[in-house]
Amino acid sequence: MKICTVNFLILQEKEIAIPLVDPLEFYGTNDSKLKLIKQHFSKLKIVARGSQIKVFGDPTEIERFNKQLDLIFWHLDKYQRLTERDLEKLLGADGETVRKSARKDDILVYGPGGNQVTARTPNQRKIVEACMKDDMVFAVGPAGTGKTYTAVAMAVRALKEKEVKRIILTRPAVEAGENLGFLPGDLKEKLDPYLQPLYDALLDMLPYEKVADYLEKGVIEVAPLAFMRGRTLDKAFVILDEAQNTTVAQMRMFLTRMGQTAKFVITGDASQVDLPKKQGSGLVYVLRILKDVEGISFIQLTGDDVIRHKLVKRIITAFEKED
Repeated sequence: MKICTVNFLILQEKEIAIPLVDPLEFYGTNDSKLKLIKQHFSKLKIVARGSQIKVFGDPTEIERFNKQLDLIFWHLDKYQRLTERDLEKLLGADGETVRKSARKDDILVYGPGGNQVTARTPNQRKIVEACMKDDMVFAVGPAGTGKTYTAVAMAVRALKEKEVKRIILTRPAVEAGENLGFLPGDLKEKLDPYLQPLYDALLDMLPYEKVADYLEKGVIEVAPLAFMRGRTLDKAFVILDEAQNTTVAQMRMFLTRMGQTAKFVITGDASQVDLPKKQGSGLVYVLRILKDVEGISFIQLTGDDVIRHKLVKRIITAFEKED
């Protein structure tokens, strides 16, 4: 008597949402990259429609597919581009190994089109090292030295690496000779010109659609300093820009908002204080009283760090001599 054993193959169907990435970068011209993915996972039925991928087949193979797809999305998020050669490597790569090796490069962020953002001067590299070592960093120096830009790059990098859940960028809304009340629009429209340099830095490092999506969801928050009062800023990379225009009370308020898992970077130029003459700068004050506090880094940038037009460096030098 023969006993026949029938093995039933259990098949599964899964829907996978495609994150906010450039469809052409992911799918390729005439779906060339999608075809490569299908060839690699020939045992699965893969159907892509808009922002969804449906996959049907063996559960173990679907799990492997999902793992490699996560790695592809990570690559796209980090580098903002995906060549067919990149794709072929990623389809057969170990995700953990790829992510570990990526952390070792000197490039802080890959912006739209693969634009590489790096620390370009020794003092900018000191800001990067300080951010990795300490939870509070003061980067002080003249205009054009890349203080804010480097800080925003470190914030975007931390968000991409899932070290923080959100980025908070703030500035004191101090009038530099212009009257805020005469600007048109509601409060947000009046304040946006003060915060525009922060938006500009973000758009150098993330696609416009992603910045807009993050702003809408609160993953990135750009707000005047007054909006920080009463809050605890946790699981966030927080940048206070133009800190020389904070009062001592405002600076105290801001620094004491720090949650247990937050990273704070404070940038400013003590030579460009726009506060009323009798009002002391909070930045100048804390640079003096916190200089010996353990766990805080202070980076002083100079005219040698200027990365704008060569005339900017000469202008700063002339003003410093006159002062």
